[in-house]
Amino acid sequence: MGKSMLDLIDECDKFPYYHDNPAFYTAHLKTYHAFKVNGCDAILGYILNSIVDKFYWPDGWTIDSKNQTVTLATPADATPEQRSKVVADTLAEAVKRESFEILKGWRNERYPVYGPGGEYLLEIERSASALFGIVSYGVHATCYVEDENGLRFWIPRRSKTKQTYPGMLDNTVAGGMSTGERPFECATREAMEEASLPEDVVKANATPTSCVTYFYVRDSRAGGEVDLLQPEVEYIYDIKLDASIIPKPGDTEVEEFHLYTVEQTKQAMANGEFKPNCAVVFIDFFIRHGLLTPENEPDYLEIVSRLHRRLEFPTASHATR
Repeated sequence: MGKSMLDLIDECDKFPYYHDNPAFYTAHLKTYHAFKVNGCDAILGYILNSIVDKFYWPDGWTIDSKNQTVTLATPADATPEQRSKVVADTLAEAVKRESFEILKGWRNERYPVYGPGGEYLLEIERSASALFGIVSYGVHATCYVEDENGLRFWIPRRSKTKQTYPGMLDNTVAGGMSTGERPFECATREAMEEASLPEDVVKANATPTSCVTYFYVRDSRAGGEVDLLQPEVEYIYDIKLDASIIPKPGDTEVEEFHLYTVEQTKQAMANGEFKPNCAVVFIDFFIRHGLLTPENEPDYLEIVSRLHRRLEFPTASHATR
């Protein structure tokens, strides 16, 4: 028996909920240190205790083992640049010491970290974001064709040599938003890089449609250390294309694109062929287009609510255009 739609949600939104089992949730949090920044009261992420132990923490950090907190101890009025430098120096030392497998996938991309009210606090190397369990932001776009042959999706297969989720199926276009990048800017950049879709095609056909949030727990398919936390906000676009426009791999991350029917897509999802968050994006598409309804899905209410998790950390809203 294949995976149900709720199974796919559970696989992506994997961190426990307090209201499901308060005692278990409270005990589970003992597995982590809270990541904080001096001058900000909010918890910004969760760091596995085992990761805290492996870091070499230079001056500029306060580690409180009793209260299980890791605090970036820069002055309360420090600038984002000052905070970011301490983090960058700490990560550079970790790379030098070869402390973490995940840092071997260094991307030279920076992810922002926000405090309450969307205040920009600092940035951090993308490959290190899961070490600190911070919220990351990205875009996913589904390119589809709807004509006399029905509704079909352009679905890429990830390269078998890719560090993360090798050989799995993906959304047509997807990528992380770097510091200062807006969702549509990210979508157009990724569309060209991954699918060879020109900017004018994306601008003419892309529609911002949704936003999904979830709290993922990384497994071995993600590459690097397992059980790292990855809470994410994904801005979703639909891109309706004429059948004559064919996405083509623009880099080494994608092997090929194929047109899948709705049923082929659902079967691949049930088979576990999709990267976890990509399956969730397709579920969101099915709901918005009336393909997944309360009449044909017994877990409809649970699925809809889980697509829009209220994350435990501060988040920032971004204009989609």
